[in-house]
Amino acid sequence: MIEEYRMLIGGAWVAASDGGTFETTNPATGKVWAIAPEATAEDIDRAVKAAHEACYEGPWARMTPTERGRCLRKLGDLLADRSEALGEIETRDSGKMFKETRWQAKYIAEFFHFYAGAADKISGETLPIDKPDLFVFTNREPVGVVAAVVPWNSQLFLTSVKIGPALAAGNTVVLKTSEHAPATILEFGKLIAEAGIPDGVVNIVSGHGDPCGKVLTSHPLVARVSFTGGPVAARHVVMNSASNFAEVSLELGGKSPFIVFDDADVESAVNGSVAGIFGASGQSCVAGSRLIVHEDVADEFIARMKAIAEGIRIGDPMAEETEMGPLCTRGQLETIEREVVGAVAQGATVVCGGRRAEAGEMFFQPTVIDCPSPDLKIVDTELFGPVLCVLRFRTEEEALRLANDTEHGLAAGIFTRDSARALRMSRAVRAGIVWVNTYRVISPIAEFGGNKASGYGRESGLQAVYDYTRPKTVWMNMSDAPVGNPFQMR
Repeated sequence: MIEEYRMLIGGAWVAASDGGTFETTNPATGKVWAIAPEATAEDIDRAVKAAHEACYEGPWARMTPTERGRCLRKLGDLLADRSEALGEIETRDSGKMFKETRWQAKYIAEFFHFYAGAADKISGETLPIDKPDLFVFTNREPVGVVAAVVPWNSQLFLTSVKIGPALAAGNTVVLKTSEHAPATILEFGKLIAEAGIPDGVVNIVSGHGDPCGKVLTSHPLVARVSFTGGPVAARHVVMNSASNFAEVSLELGGKSPFIVFDDADVESAVNGSVAGIFGASGQSCVAGSRLIVHEDVADEFIARMKAIAEGIRIGDPMAEETEMGPLCTRGQLETIEREVVGAVAQGATVVCGGRRAEAGEMFFQPTVIDCPSPDLKIVDTELFGPVLCVLRFRTEEEALRLANDTEHGLAAGIFTRDSARALRMSRAVRAGIVWVNTYRVISPIAEFGGNKASGYGRESGLQAVYDYTRPKTVWMNMSDAPVGNPFQMR
């Protein structure tokens, strides 16, 4: 049975206006399992207009913040209740491990609960103005229609950190799914009405960057764009926003340094590195794909990594015993193969892995590459796969230089028992997220985002709610005296 999905526009489940569709393939089997609508420019226009009407004229505009919060809390409860089914769909659609997608769907409910509680905590302020008889205060108002664009990896998580704060602040949303794996978000959309969210408040469209993404991010009624994806597409988003002057936030991935000092707990650091690079088959924006390890512990560290990597069970992502599943797209696979060959040609040594796994066409072995120089192309190329590049250092200054020698700046890991060093390094490393003696941990309470080519803006945390608002300043004259003659200045 091939599942046939529809888009959510204005509260109705609809096909593309011209009947266009595209197929989505299960990476683990290579078989088509679902069909999604290929949105046209007309469909996007209809979705944005539905969101605009819902924002300013529908019941959503009249609901109190507390009532909006109740809707978000209900949405979180529903997500937790359906986590098993949603996790299974995400695994089938993207190839991610079912153990991870199931757990992630359940935990993401906490993000909606967090933003449910934040909905009626958004406040303005009174200003101690320097003019007599004037009372001045600010209100925080929703920005309007938000265009949210999510990639195929960690779809539900990235959806929650976009629409959670946007809805808490009173906005409406048009959410674009990934063309590589749209099913999970389209399935998630079935919970919207059940949570009591009015029609048109959340619209979900599926399609490719052109015309779907292009029309959405440049639409004149869109006030804010929240984009997660690659830098090539992000540049188009920024150019598109010149048409509508929409505010833009970008999260673009990275090539995160994982720094291990000679005083680190090696076992803990190795486990952290394994999670950081082989978890989710390396298909994570914050993957710790650059291991920067002190030369005194490098050989031991690499040997331990090799032993673990060679023992990882690769196979069916639905099976509980499997530890690593397939890559999602053929483009990733081909890029990884090409870059590994190029690294070897430049003098790198493949410690383990380096080729496709026997489990199937889209599976790649956990790979560790010993790099003689940071100048190798592979060292600062995001592969989005299970490939770890290893660099050695002698001094703290050298470690910092290697960590910052990148165009990216999303995340970093630091393993050391020296708390003073940990503070120095966390302050000096140019990354939006720094984990010390741990890695790849998230919470709805903590912001995340990047610097440099990893984008700008922050998601998650309380500040994210304010980012989806605009302050309005109100001046009130408290005097009974008439307003003075404007041509008689005093």
